[in-house]
Amino acid sequence: MNSLSGLLPVELVEKLNISPRFRGDQIFQWIHQKGVSEFEEMLNLPASFRERLTGEYSRVSSSTVETVQQDKDGTAKITIKLYDSAIVEAVLLEDESGRKTACVSSQVGCSLGCTFCRTATMGLLRNLSAGEIVEQVLHLKRQFGTIANVVFMGMGEPLLNLDEVSKAIEVLHHPDGHNIGMRKITISTSGIVSGIKRLADEGPHVRLALSLITADQQLREKLMPMAKTTPLDELQSALQYHQKQTGRRITLEYVLFHGINNRQEDLRALQRFIRSLKVLVNIIPWNPVEGLPYTEPQQSEVAAFTRTLEEAGITTSRRFRRGRGVNGACGQLAVPRNQQPQQPGTLGTISP
Repeated sequence: MNSLSGLLPVELVEKLNISPRFRGDQIFQWIHQKGVSEFEEMLNLPASFRERLTGEYSRVSSSTVETVQQDKDGTAKITIKLYDSAIVEAVLLEDESGRKTACVSSQVGCSLGCTFCRTATMGLLRNLSAGEIVEQVLHLKRQFGTIANVVFMGMGEPLLNLDEVSKAIEVLHHPDGHNIGMRKITISTSGIVSGIKRLADEGPHVRLALSLITADQQLREKLMPMAKTTPLDELQSALQYHQKQTGRRITLEYVLFHGINNRQEDLRALQRFIRSLKVLVNIIPWNPVEGLPYTEPQQSEVAAFTRTLEEAGITTSRRFRRGRGVNGACGQLAVPRNQQPQQPGTLGTISP
């Protein structure tokens, strides 16, 4: 099924063969500002035009919300069925001031195999289209209200689907739509060097976060198999290049495990890695995933490691656990294989 959610106003004009052209602006505003999902709700369009659109496209979105779960801490997770019956998850986070952040997925599953992440147990089914990414924000907006921030920290590796991620960001940033500023959008990567450099050269110049986990090359390879082809010196060089081109501070996400990556040698390795970078180190206590061979850190371990970083002059923040009651916390998103369509030839990009 065709999705209109990932199209800009001028593209809607071309796609729908619209005249006059301002109708494209109107449809875009109805979809993204007002969050309507039915053409009949677009009341400033002629009735005959609404009927034609309904006949050709049925609905604005190509996906539907299957389930909505809310944790006692206010976090919500939605399960979304795509046009081909593949399923992804998206999460809504709300801070103390009421600002809402959409945590969205960029792929159905993930191919990188990080040993501590539940999404990795799925493997990769396919990339999401820009429309399918934008629709996650739209579904969350319809359920919970205006979205202030968007983070690409859900299922998948965003930089392995950068064309569609970039297009989705363009739509979300558009002033006639969600109008979300570039500084309120974050792409989190496991360390795709080519993608980091491409972001630096071509944009979008959103915030960049790196799942570093450890600055010990051998340990990183054990935790993140993709690190075997991405030495830390190459990754460091890519981050330096990105910072030089954009002037932006980079967030290093440091998932902390019990007794694994909080040794003195881990601190020294981290200091060496960041000495030429302007970074914020975000400490994330590992969230339990059944069947994975790790133990969450004790509160005393988290506090001690954070304090040691601060005493070394490293700017840090700590991510407090949210969404664990609905398996919506960092590293917990996944949809079992038996709930995904078993279709041959679905690996790679499918544009609905």
